[in-house]
Amino acid sequence: MDLSRRRFLEAAVLAAATAGATAACGGGAESTGGKDSKNLKLWYWAGGLSDKVVADAKKHFSGTTLKASVIGGDFKTKLLTGMKTAQTAPDITGIKGEDIASFLPNANRFLDLNSLGMDKLAPDYLSWKLKQATTQDGKLIGFPIDIGPCAVYYREDIFDKAGLPTDPVKVSAQLSTWDAYFDAGVQLHRKVPKSFLINNIGAVFSMAIGQGTRRFIDEDNTFIGDQDHIRQAWTTAVKPYTLGIDAKINDNTWNAAVAKGTVATGLGAAWYALDIQNAAPGTKGKWRVASLPSGPSNLGGSFLCLPATCANPELAFDIVKWMLSPENQARGFTDAALFPTSPAAYELPALTGGDAFFGGQKTIEIFGPAAEKIPAAYEAPADAAVSVAYFNELTSIEAKGKDPETAWKDAVSQAKQVAQRQGVK
Repeated sequence: MDLSRRRFLEAAVLAAATAGATAACGGGAESTGGKDSKNLKLWYWAGGLSDKVVADAKKHFSGTTLKASVIGGDFKTKLLTGMKTAQTAPDITGIKGEDIASFLPNANRFLDLNSLGMDKLAPDYLSWKLKQATTQDGKLIGFPIDIGPCAVYYREDIFDKAGLPTDPVKVSAQLSTWDAYFDAGVQLHRKVPKSFLINNIGAVFSMAIGQGTRRFIDEDNTFIGDQDHIRQAWTTAVKPYTLGIDAKINDNTWNAAVAKGTVATGLGAAWYALDIQNAAPGTKGKWRVASLPSGPSNLGGSFLCLPATCANPELAFDIVKWMLSPENQARGFTDAALFPTSPAAYELPALTGGDAFFGGQKTIEIFGPAAEKIPAAYEAPADAAVSVAYFNELTSIEAKGKDPETAWKDAVSQAKQVAQRQGVK
């Protein structure tokens, strides 16, 4: 069975502990020959693009042979291997949002999209997302495919049994802070004992971190994972565990828990909707979406990049520009739950229509405003690797009953060691 994007992102964060510095190893492949080939290679992963849009791109650029390959397994590792020579490197490649920061120190391995015309298109795309793929000296190496504005997914029927509001507007208003959300969870678990508010506390930590403008390392490459903004996110994450409203699910039993109603809400990005639908198709019509407590956050969202060895940069950029136009991004949302990075797409029928799985709710009314208000935070190349210690220790609290204060101290200590090994001050 394929990993859901929810599980895949979790696995990717863990993999970063050992692969975080890989992108900095070795030089880029040297280009061979001219730059006007009509034969181009595109690499992406399953669900990374709309397969229908890719197929239509082949027809639209009929004078070009576009060989699209869906790469399974560890995409980043395979990409780094492929980029060692011009012959094996793709001309267009996806890069996942959690990996983009690790490629920025070696931006010379990719073309600057601004030099190909992206600077003129930039106003049509979310500035905070473009910033994630921009070097400190202004080079842009990635065209944004999608983003992951986050929300609370909740079971309307279980909320009704618990005596909580069920309308998305009212739920958003009543659960507007983390404390209010947890209070609702206490009421829910008391009235419906077999249902819990959240699947695990790592999800809360991830959301809380994403709501801020600082992460684990600052722009001077200094470790700040022991500072108050991280401590506050940790305290917020631990609270549902201490209140007994945490289902403590950190494995593949999540699907069954969602289907049975063991988990009454989920904290997730726009693409999380597809995970729920795949896990629990029998719950169609019972779910709704409300705003995330305490403000917008983002999880995931990827890019298309052009390696420096690209055989025809102008043509490759034209293909990317076409595939990621607002109209085709709207198709990506319909086909693969890829939430657009162009606000113009939010006005198109593919996004403005009601979603039957969510009882006809127009979920764009939640995700659209959130997408445009997500805080911009600097993400260092070593950020993902450093974050692993915190998630591991949160899991230890749930799985082993570890004291939260001890877990915090251990997380900071381990994170500092990882940071030092990656050259962070």
